[in-house]
Amino acid sequence: MGFKTADMPPVDPATYDDMPFMDRMRVLATHWAEYGFGGPKKMHMLYVYKLIFYVLAGTAIVGLTTPGLGFGDLGAWWGEPIVYQKLMVWTILFEITGYASSSGPLAFKFKPFTGGWRYWTRRGTLRLPPWPRVVPFTKGDHRTTFDTGLYFALLATLAFLLLGPGVTTGALPGSDVGLLPQWALLTYVGLIIVMGLRDRVVFLAARSEQYLAVMFFFGIFGNHVDMILAAKVAMVTVWFGAGVSKFGHHFTNVIPPMLSNTPWITSKRFKRSLYRNFPNDLRPSKVSWTLAHIGGTVVELVVPLVLLFSTNATVTLLAIVGMIMFHIFITSTFPLAVPLEWNVFYMFAAAWIFAGFPAGAGYSLGDASSPWILLPIFLAFLIFPILGNLRPDLVSFLPSMRQYAGNWASALWAFRGDEAENKLNENLIKFNANQVDQLSAAYGKEVAEIFMQKAVAWRTMHSQGRGLMSLMMRHLDRLENYRIREGEFTCTTLVGWQFGDAHLHNEQTITAVQKRCNFAPGECVVVWIESQPINRKTLDYKVIDAALGVVERGYYHIDDAVAEQPWLPNGPIPHTVTWRMPGYEPAGTAYPHPAIEARVKVNA
Repeated sequence: MGFKTADMPPVDPATYDDMPFMDRMRVLATHWAEYGFGGPKKMHMLYVYKLIFYVLAGTAIVGLTTPGLGFGDLGAWWGEPIVYQKLMVWTILFEITGYASSSGPLAFKFKPFTGGWRYWTRRGTLRLPPWPRVVPFTKGDHRTTFDTGLYFALLATLAFLLLGPGVTTGALPGSDVGLLPQWALLTYVGLIIVMGLRDRVVFLAARSEQYLAVMFFFGIFGNHVDMILAAKVAMVTVWFGAGVSKFGHHFTNVIPPMLSNTPWITSKRFKRSLYRNFPNDLRPSKVSWTLAHIGGTVVELVVPLVLLFSTNATVTLLAIVGMIMFHIFITSTFPLAVPLEWNVFYMFAAAWIFAGFPAGAGYSLGDASSPWILLPIFLAFLIFPILGNLRPDLVSFLPSMRQYAGNWASALWAFRGDEAENKLNENLIKFNANQVDQLSAAYGKEVAEIFMQKAVAWRTMHSQGRGLMSLMMRHLDRLENYRIREGEFTCTTLVGWQFGDAHLHNEQTITAVQKRCNFAPGECVVVWIESQPINRKTLDYKVIDAALGVVERGYYHIDDAVAEQPWLPNGPIPHTVTWRMPGYEPAGTAYPHPAIEARVKVNA
């Protein structure tokens, strides 16, 4: 991989499309194992520059807009909660405009690098209300003047909080700097909840699962100790929930493709060691398992609890250093969806909250103004992770705290030819063109197609990808007749943002797209898999024909998925059909019919 040049897979672009589709997946997955996405390293430098701006501009804004701080004595900032508050607001503003997570080429946004505000300030773009049949005044699938006005109100409230001075309050006696106005914090909380009922995309893009409850407790508590405890519990539950979510097979499959894509890891020997027997067996090796569950799961389960309960200054300091190093490593891998600002904010917050307000100096759980005050704090931060792990169909994986656990709702979209895919450009109000068109403008159609399909190969290196491709084999007449796309990258051009949550491109979104594009039966087929609940070993799937709706439901066993290679040399993994639309029959002939049906149990 060069600084300015991409590392191309060993295929001839002119004849690439002549290869059988699953042969392409094997070539691309094998290439990913050694080179990752293969893009030029200048892509990564864009994120480095952005992070530098995020840190320097955020620090400057806090110092210039907060009377009592300034830059004359930076040590005086220590112990002032408003510094944490303002940098949290700055991070939310970065997120809600689309400049943080899900931005740039590593999120497959090439020109422009963002969707975000470009969609959410524009009437007529797709809107995804979570409960349109239940919540009054939320029906519809397009953005209205009310929605754009609500979005501008959110931006204005965040700007007021960021740029305004602190307010002296009895909640923080002895401080001339004060805290952010509680009424303004609660105003933001109210506005983002209304926005979430109108459009869950903006709600999630603001990373509300990370910050909303913290802002709420800062807005209602009359004691700054209780506020700090809420911030501590918020961070610990995020870390601990992420650790719990890594139980099982999924996360082990995340590590190899993630580290293979890390720009500073150049050793092919190390990258190959992440796989059982490169290039013939690309399942995770023991090295990957150790990195995943000792370096990941154990750290996220143990160290946060030390931070929450330790009253020993040395132990607390070591735990803070441990979590900062943990986030530095994640940031350095440039994970897809690139939640880099979040990681940097958590590095800062780990030191600011747990060292600046240590448990041994009056900021332990036992120092809450009332034991009962802890009940709503823990409920706020635990209810959605618990519900989301038991019923992932009801809760986005973000409030479920399954970030980068590999256990995601996932999907692949299949368009019957370029003409079908181009209907998205022709019929939808959206800002970003389809990714293949963005890439084609820079590299030509043939090279663009290779990189688009490399994203699908990346998905097959994860556990859900094998289930998704198995369904494609059964439901498409020939894989080669279709343009098969990673669902997240289709989603980001539809709604302006994505973060690994296929709930944002489920049948609700597909229905809205179909209303505008009018696909014929078989012209746009989506295979969709729900996250695995923590209490069972099977994953539910559905197959959606845009013209017909859901045509099949069923499930498969996780062990069958992780036992196979990304390119499925033995054909589709076994799965069970629990319902099928009357009169519908799968069209798949990618493998001889008996070979497919031998692996399918029909309980419909």
